Amino acid sequence: MAKKILEVHGLTTKYITRQREDVYSVDHVSLDIEEGKSLGIAGESGCGKSTLALSLMGYYFPPLHYTSGEIIVDGRNISDLDPDTVRKTILGSEIAYIPQAAMNAMNPTRKVGRFIEDVMRAHEIQMSKKEIRSMAEERFALLGLPVEALDKYSVELSGGMRQRVVIAISTILNPKVLIADEPSSALDVTSQKMVIKMMKDMMAKGLVKSMIFITHELPLLYNVTDDIMVMYAGQIVERGSASQMVFDPIHPYSRGLMRSILVPEEGTRDVKLTAIPGTPPNLKHPPAGCRFADRCRYAVPACKIDAQALRDIGEGRTYRCRFSEEQLREVYKNED
Repeated sequence: MAKKILEVHGLTTKYITRQREDVYSVDHVSLDIEEGKSLGIAGESGCGKSTLALSLMGYYFPPLHYTSGEIIVDGRNISDLDPDTVRKTILGSEIAYIPQAAMNAMNPTRKVGRFIEDVMRAHEIQMSKKEIRSMAEERFALLGLPVEALDKYSVELSGGMRQRVVIAISTILNPKVLIADEPSSALDVTSQKMVIKMMKDMMAKGLVKSMIFITHELPLLYNVTDDIMVMYAGQIVERGSASQMVFDPIHPYSRGLMRSILVPEEGTRDVKLTAIPGTPPNLKHPPAGCRFADRCRYAVPACKIDAQALRDIGEGRTYRCRFSEEQLREVYKNED
């Protein structure tokens, strides 16, 4: 059995507003990733994907606060570590994070090579400037990046190049878990392809042991990740293999996502797209029952009363719904 590099048990984190209201954007989330595997996380804007990414690092700044749960990286529980310990010993080496808008992550007044020096110093890496330069050149060459980029300012690089440079810097300490929050957004198709190839190459070369890839584009994950997890209103609603989630989703929300976008592998001729009606619930006051019930065409009155736990149907497949797999598939079959 493959080693689990990341285990998360019942993680709950919240934002506290200026009015002292609690907003639980990550609500009792559990997941795991095996070494050498990648997990995709998909869902609408505001569903909690990026908050989950920040929470998984165990590095909290107001208004985001840790509430409960465990985050175990390679056997070490990082949930109760103080921020300074997390910054020095966890971030970068255990868990690396590529934020949204990573193209703007570098200081424009520092050349790329100098920026890398600053990063290493922040992590208290005891290396000389010459050693850091040599390490950076070796890493850039290994990832197919021009070494000359080290002597340029970030504003002198194209968007796609900046994105790839940020990825290289984020992973320079060979993290066990890489969390990439929409790393291909705002890029043209060619740059997206290069970024995705680079990340897959890092996995193949063992520079990164496991990866979490976050995006709105569920079909994109089919070509990038092994498993896909769908989030809705701070909760996991379904998880399965990439193929299962793209071509055979069970949960009504996952199915709604897939029916609202084109999947190139299925062809686009005579495909009718349908939007999911309504809007997600206000997480200041989440509903007592199923959080998707108000938007679900299959909901019954009991769905709005009883909250549902994740159903485990074997082989890593789970979903959150009161209806059995057989009941849902029968309804879907009649519709199709």
